[in-house]
Amino acid sequence: MNFITKTALLLLFTFSSSHSSAQKKYDYKKSIDSLIQNTNPVFNGVVVVSQNGKTLYSKVKGYSNFETKKPLTLDSQFEIMSNSKQIAAVLVLLEVEKGKVDLNSPIKKYLPELKQSWADSVTVHQLLNHSHGIVGLEKPLAFKPGTNFKYGNLSFGLIGKIVEFSTKKSYTEVAETLFKKLKMNHTFCYSKEKAQNSVTGYYNIKDTLNPVSKTQITPESLGADGILSTAGDLTIWNNNLHKGKILKPELYQLLIKNSILSQHNFFGKEKDGYGYGIRTIEKEKFKYLGHTGLGDGFSSVNLYFPESDISLIVVENQMNDDSNLFYASEFKIKNILFKSDLLNKK
Repeated sequence: MNFITKTALLLLFTFSSSHSSAQKKYDYKKSIDSLIQNTNPVFNGVVVVSQNGKTLYSKVKGYSNFETKKPLTLDSQFEIMSNSKQIAAVLVLLEVEKGKVDLNSPIKKYLPELKQSWADSVTVHQLLNHSHGIVGLEKPLAFKPGTNFKYGNLSFGLIGKIVEFSTKKSYTEVAETLFKKLKMNHTFCYSKEKAQNSVTGYYNIKDTLNPVSKTQITPESLGADGILSTAGDLTIWNNNLHKGKILKPELYQLLIKNSILSQHNFFGKEKDGYGYGIRTIEKEKFKYLGHTGLGDGFSSVNLYFPESDISLIVVENQMNDDSNLFYASEFKIKNILFKSDLLNKK
């Protein structure tokens, strides 16, 4: 064997080895595929990973209705529950932009029907970041406004009413006008008529799925939990919101600003930042923005990683009865992304 032949073989071997090594990089797609097929508790929903608004990975598993065996699709519409709050926050910030709402004004200014004394001290800002202290319309405040964090739906129900007061339109009309503008064609506010074609939610009680027949959503709670959407439409939402296509930069910064600390098990054991209907996570491996939603037999997670322009959307029409298993699959999928090189590059 001459020198040239030996050299060519050596180069071929080196290329093959390096190519083989590259192929052994952590395959997040394969890992998510394996997880949603084999995890316990069962995964039943849709996963979408996107970058710059373009889908990198999408997977659908399970049924829209277990009784009829109707399969889920990418366009299946899920109740996103508390992920609705981010939308309400954006709608009220659009009114701030117009000069029609002042974040530091007492909510009595926009909700004159409130007779409670705390309506003169709680501000719009405090409703948005859950530092208001309201625990019930007819109850005294749990703490002085602005001094603590207490998560709840009531405050964002009131945000929805402020949107209505400012726009002189129904919350549904205002929200759905924005969805139409963004081409979120499968997203709408809950109504009994519109929800008939959406997926059925299920409570998972010891691996038995029980359909939910009565919703927690009311006309008064639309700002807190009233949006139905798809994984694809939530990707559109992220790509517009985080690219400055909905809010001006200064208002977007108010939305995501760490204005108070709170703890949520999905985002870690330590307290981290909370803005307006969105969390700013800085104590994990990667900085990201996100929120969760739970109720009516639905689970949803919406995460955005600004440094890599990656969105992770996971929606399920099942939620576990055991609080230790809330977002079980979603948490594992997040960790799969953390192990990949996806979040390290644009």
